[in-house]
Amino acid sequence: MYDLFETENFVGTFVGLKPVLIIKNPEDIKTVLQSDFQTFHSRGFKTNPKDDLAQNLLLIDNYTKWRLIRQKISPTFTSKKLKNMYNILERSSSDFVKYIKRNPYMKDKPYEALHKFTSASISASVFGINPNTKNLIESPYVDIIWNVADSFASFNFKLALANIFPKLHNFFNLKVFGAQKDVVVDAIKNILKYRRNMKEKCHDFIDTCMEMENEGIIKDNLTQYKLKVTPEFLGAQAYSLFFAGVDTVANSMHFTLLELSNNSEILKKVHDEIDYVFDNCDGCISFKDIINLKYLEMVISESLRKYPPIGLMQRVCANDTFLSNNVKIDKGGIVVVPIYGIHRDPRYFPNPDKFDPERFSPQNRMNMAKYCYMPFGEGNRMCIGARFAMIQMKSGLAWLLKHYTLRGYNYMPNCFEPSLFVIRDSKARYDLMARNENKQSNYIKAASEGACGYKTVECKLHMTVAAIRALQES
Repeated sequence: MYDLFETENFVGTFVGLKPVLIIKNPEDIKTVLQSDFQTFHSRGFKTNPKDDLAQNLLLIDNYTKWRLIRQKISPTFTSKKLKNMYNILERSSSDFVKYIKRNPYMKDKPYEALHKFTSASISASVFGINPNTKNLIESPYVDIIWNVADSFASFNFKLALANIFPKLHNFFNLKVFGAQKDVVVDAIKNILKYRRNMKEKCHDFIDTCMEMENEGIIKDNLTQYKLKVTPEFLGAQAYSLFFAGVDTVANSMHFTLLELSNNSEILKKVHDEIDYVFDNCDGCISFKDIINLKYLEMVISESLRKYPPIGLMQRVCANDTFLSNNVKIDKGGIVVVPIYGIHRDPRYFPNPDKFDPERFSPQNRMNMAKYCYMPFGEGNRMCIGARFAMIQMKSGLAWLLKHYTLRGYNYMPNCFEPSLFVIRDSKARYDLMARNENKQSNYIKAASEGACGYKTVECKLHMTVAAIRALQES
């Protein structure tokens, strides 16, 4: 529909029986997501009042409740806490490679393997689950959580039904959380009990939960809104973070590998950058090293452009208002931001079907039009875990591509799988193939070509020194 009305700023349609206005103009998108947030704060997701977990999800419709929950959860992802969580995240990435090597059949199931990685890395680094286990990917907790992840399709369907037909949803007393409610609540209770016995801070999400639990009742000092902290409330926050991070990040890594498998020159640059970092860090990538994998981040960013985790965003108007050209939005009107369409719009991204990481070079990124690139959303309700997700993807892909290369099958995304929220193509294929561990010839070749993501004099010098050092040590 986006492409059918190329020159229009607004397109009207229906979702179920509800009229919906699709907005395509970046200025109107800015108004809805940022400038007039008080009018467009609601995502419109209605849930059954009797559904204890769903009523406390971070994506809820109640503005005052959402504001308070966001205030309490956001500190989990400060720069300091991300740095503290990184060591466990790096170990998850290392264990991911070991897991694939011990289970060669997983090379034929990369999509499933990536979900194992995202489940384990979030469980260990954000929730602090089983950091002392032999292999984080094979932790029994991951199997439990993987079963919860299998219910995402059901969760998405019931959430969409509650959104499109809220009266019908409540009439039949349907709940977003079914059998998995007890799993989620019991898991958070057990984790909290374990951590209280540890008597030490890990600077992660569970520390935040323990602080809220100790308060008993949390309060927004501005609005005076209060919430009682119950196991169901904490379980809902845990599920929100898990739901937001497992499937979306695994899909994003999957699409990144798909594109790399069909773009050998880009893959080589990624390999060269990763090899250089590993060769200078004694096999242990620091938080600073991950941040400095600039070309890999450009590649991931371009993948997020072509295949944004969420295809669209929805907002509900709280009061009568106007957008550009005096277009009136009535109270209760639904507005949709078509992220996928905007990311593929040639006005903002020339030749949009081409996979070109250079779009996200520092200079090009600085000149990019505002509100045209929104893989993690935008505005006050932007994903709170966006920086964590990027570090998670960079770490997992760096470790994987240190040991493996890729062979593609000329991937053409003609049609994605039916999904109410996430863009997915689990059947798309690429092969993981072990790389040659003897990199001596690669050092020399990389040094001569100056290939390190950015072809600068400094980069060429680093690569030449690395090549000489390799020859001296051989």
